[in-house]
Amino acid sequence: MLLTDGPGGGTGGGSSPDVVPGRLSTLDRFLPLWIALAMAAGIVLGRAVPDLDDTLDSVKIDTVSLPIAIGLLLMMYPVLAKVKYSRVGHVMADRRSLVLSLVLNWLVGPAMMFALAWLMLPDLPEYRTGLIIVGLARCIAMVLVWNDLACGDRELAAVLVALNSVFQIVAFSILGWFYLDVLPGWLGLDSDGIDVTVWEIAKSVLIFLGIPLVAGFLTRLIGERAKGTEWYEGRFLPRIGPIALYGLLFTIVILFALQGERISEQPLDVVRIALPLLVYFALMWFGAFAIGLRMGLPYERNASIAFTAAGNNFELAIAVAIGVFGVSSGQALAGVVGPLIEVPVLVGLVYVALAARRRWYAPSG
Repeated sequence: MLLTDGPGGGTGGGSSPDVVPGRLSTLDRFLPLWIALAMAAGIVLGRAVPDLDDTLDSVKIDTVSLPIAIGLLLMMYPVLAKVKYSRVGHVMADRRSLVLSLVLNWLVGPAMMFALAWLMLPDLPEYRTGLIIVGLARCIAMVLVWNDLACGDRELAAVLVALNSVFQIVAFSILGWFYLDVLPGWLGLDSDGIDVTVWEIAKSVLIFLGIPLVAGFLTRLIGERAKGTEWYEGRFLPRIGPIALYGLLFTIVILFALQGERISEQPLDVVRIALPLLVYFALMWFGAFAIGLRMGLPYERNASIAFTAAGNNFELAIAVAIGVFGVSSGQALAGVVGPLIEVPVLVGLVYVALAARRRWYAPSG
């Protein structure tokens, strides 16, 4: 769909050339089709194989099913191997981008999800709580894929993900207490607190960000020292680039296989949960992009901030919902519906980002 043969060796980055349709691989050009087929295959697989969800969920990394964990790690490794870590110091000097992202992620995002959950699910407290938990878990994984596909700034995205990870460890439990217990009490609404330790959150961050981050950093360090930058970016990165998309498709199949029966048996519930999520993703992405445009941010930085603001850490949200409320709870279902809606919506927003680039930004590269 969006990959190029540019210097980044795969999906776009801060200095990537414009997307050229004639140079796209079959995998890239038809990615939306592959995603739709992966969703359908997952649902069919989940319905056709008895007890598949129990089998897939029986082996876990932390509280996340092993197959999902493998898919997530495969998705993130190639993207983090493309990051030019020598540029991270330069990115850190861009205080405007960092502050904007932190405000959007930790002030605007949770508050918006809280408001949408109460406005659109006032009669469904379990789903409402599940959505609020999703809103508190800021993205540290898939956002790197969306950012890369949209030709965003890889180094800025990596820094923003790292900042989100630190804030997640420190703030998740506090924000959960505030939005599920304190704020509803102030507003005269029903309250439903959660009890999650800092270590439980830290484990999720260390596994799903720490492992691929260290692997990506070491791959670039060793590869450039052994073969040189030209070989690393011109030959090695194009070879490993497709692994991220294969990991994405594999993860989608497993997610839908695990929840295929519940989705087919509770379609109206899924729709009710999906509506506030759709509004949330749209408001967060378009709002963030509009603010960045107004501030005069370059496209690459603006795209990174918009996708970071719109994405959520569904691994953590699902783990918390299952750990606190149980695997069959409405809170867990709401957590699972999150990525099922996020994947196709944010893929669509990649197209929107590239269209906005052509409309409002001069060609780069």
